[in-house]
Amino acid sequence: MALAKLKSDTTEARLAGVTLPTGAAWANAARADAMARVREMGLPTKRDEYWKYTDPTTLTDAAAGKAALFHNDEAALFDAVDRVRVVFVDGVFDAEASDDLAAEGLEIERLADAMAADIHWAKDIYGVLEARGQKPVPRTLAALNTAMATDGVVIRATAKAAKPVNLIYLHRDETSDAVLHNLVKVEAGAEVTLLETGPAAARFSKLLEVDVADGGTFHHVRAQGRDHERRAVTHCFARIAAESTFKSFTLTFNGVLTRNECVLEIIGDDATAHVAGICVGDGKDFHHDDTVFITHDAVNCESRQVFKKVLRNGATGVFQGKILVKEGAQKTDGYQISQSLLLDDDSQFLAKPELEIYADDVACSHGSTSGAIDETALFYLRSRGVSHDDARNLLTLSFLAEALEEIADESLAEDLRDRLEGWLARHR
Repeated sequence: MALAKLKSDTTEARLAGVTLPTGAAWANAARADAMARVREMGLPTKRDEYWKYTDPTTLTDAAAGKAALFHNDEAALFDAVDRVRVVFVDGVFDAEASDDLAAEGLEIERLADAMAADIHWAKDIYGVLEARGQKPVPRTLAALNTAMATDGVVIRATAKAAKPVNLIYLHRDETSDAVLHNLVKVEAGAEVTLLETGPAAARFSKLLEVDVADGGTFHHVRAQGRDHERRAVTHCFARIAAESTFKSFTLTFNGVLTRNECVLEIIGDDATAHVAGICVGDGKDFHHDDTVFITHDAVNCESRQVFKKVLRNGATGVFQGKILVKEGAQKTDGYQISQSLLLDDDSQFLAKPELEIYADDVACSHGSTSGAIDETALFYLRSRGVSHDDARNLLTLSFLAEALEEIADESLAEDLRDRLEGWLARHR
């Protein structure tokens, strides 16, 4: 009873004075349904099973905390890539800074325009995949995003896209509280790459729903950062059909609190789903949480979860990953690995790996480790003239290599590798 009262009070405090956005009839219904889910489930507290390692208070407070702006003179990430840039400033679409949204093999619109149309393909996705992902674990902050979001993009890939789409999130207001909701529909046989970069806001809620049809391919590469005081909660819900491919990679720098949730549902035979991530954290105020749930509900499918964290000076990393193999999902190949490299005695890594299997012809495995730099390898490099700091950085990059290899495009992986080297050089 005490927990129910706490959740109820937290929810009502957050929703006090909230008015739902309006649009077409279907959009209004989707938002109302999402708000009903929020009230039914209640916003999370630290006493919820999947929030016991991460305190959600600053994500559920009615007002966002202040986050100082971060300035750096580095070139924009993926600046050398020929891409379609879609820019948001503190959660609001910036048409002048964005490229022309017309692109070969793609249809790109602003979410607000799609939600105002009486007939739109977004009706079959907006809030639908999020609602499917609410069981068996409630994800109330995702439902709150569906209810409240007014901006974002909707992307429909009709063929192999000529260029990737780069969503660029700029943070310019120290108290901004941004809510973005993006949709991607990959038609049968089509292919698209989605890039996401930037800190976005002082507090950021972002939800991505992806529907990959038979034979479709979706690549996702995301870099979160670099604001030191940023707080963010992100969700990705995907439905993956037969013979299709879904691959997502996230690199996280800095931030006070980051919670990334990924919920994938494999519904078609011979499909592939990979989700991977790297975070590098420095300082006792750094807290990073990856929570993943992959459901196998088809035959002869493959999933991979590869997560690596480098933590120092009291930083905290969390991984909660689950593979659910339903009855009849024979010949499933599920792989999960979560590892942390602790560069001092003050940092900590908290892991909860899970397998739940109801089929008998499967190959599923999970592993989780925490450790320090290999002193033998460090001695070997130093004995050959490599400085202590350079040797440690080389071993750290080697530790992270398995996750970077999950990025299909080597040029994108190389760009992120360069950023990692720069971060390690600055945090010697």
